[in-house]
Amino acid sequence: MKLKKKKTNDGTAVNSWLIRRPIKRWFPLFVLPTFLCFVIGFIWPFAQGIYLSFCNFNIPRDAQWVGLSNYAKAFGDASFSHAFWNTASFAVVSILLINLCAFGIAYALTQKMLGANLFRTVFFMPNLIGGVVLGYIWSMIFDAVLKHYNTYLTSNASYGFWGLVILVAWQQIGYMMIIYIAGLQAVPSDMLEAAKIDGANSWQTLTRVIIPNVMSSITICTFLTLTNSFKMFDQNLALTGGAPSVMMNGAKVNMTELLALNIYSTYNINRNWHGVAQAKAVIFFLLVAVLAIGQLVATRSKEVQQ
Repeated sequence: MKLKKKKTNDGTAVNSWLIRRPIKRWFPLFVLPTFLCFVIGFIWPFAQGIYLSFCNFNIPRDAQWVGLSNYAKAFGDASFSHAFWNTASFAVVSILLINLCAFGIAYALTQKMLGANLFRTVFFMPNLIGGVVLGYIWSMIFDAVLKHYNTYLTSNASYGFWGLVILVAWQQIGYMMIIYIAGLQAVPSDMLEAAKIDGANSWQTLTRVIIPNVMSSITICTFLTLTNSFKMFDQNLALTGGAPSVMMNGAKVNMTELLALNIYSTYNINRNWHGVAQAKAVIFFLLVAVLAIGQLVATRSKEVQQ
């Protein structure tokens, strides 16, 4: 009795011309709704925002073209320049603190540690809490601690700055830890075994084998912490609101105000500066885009191709 050979699915049916032809014909119909939503929700508001940055307006319909005067006012605003340097300092400190702590915790939790899954859950949970809620919770915690020293969080710019650093680190370390754990678990075991056979110690294995293979995770986490640091708004608003305030070059400057909060304050405090606030937003977008792209190029060049 001759047995019939069982046919195997080698994927040729899916890639056949008869199936791919109708997909190519009708795919614009399925892409169109998503593309329209993208245009309506992002492209059009973005283009309108660029246009309004060259106008004076209370509402977009009343916009009057004023050219580059809004950008001149934005660059001449002492509060905006202070917010920029404050944000830059905050970004550097938070990037280093968050990534070092997240990588250290991830490395410890991938060493067959007892209760590792429980610790992963505990460290990740703060990321699930909203920024405004965290801001109010931590403001009460800081004020309760500082009360013993007869002061409070918003009375000193240093207290507010480091309060923001602690808050954002507590919120984001767990999220970055998950990304680092995924990267550490993807390190080839044969490389680790080869390093052990060659007599490499723990530090040499970490710096010459593990970290080069985890550069993709470092790229992602650095990108996220960089953009999150520059875009941070709700935590800044809830924790300090920019306080304390001082007069600088004849202008009121909020000492713990970051860029996003400064743009918000500019728009809401002075109705005649709506166009200036929009110009600040465009400058803010260009700044974050340039920094993020530069960081991606710099870190991706060091990634190891497996």
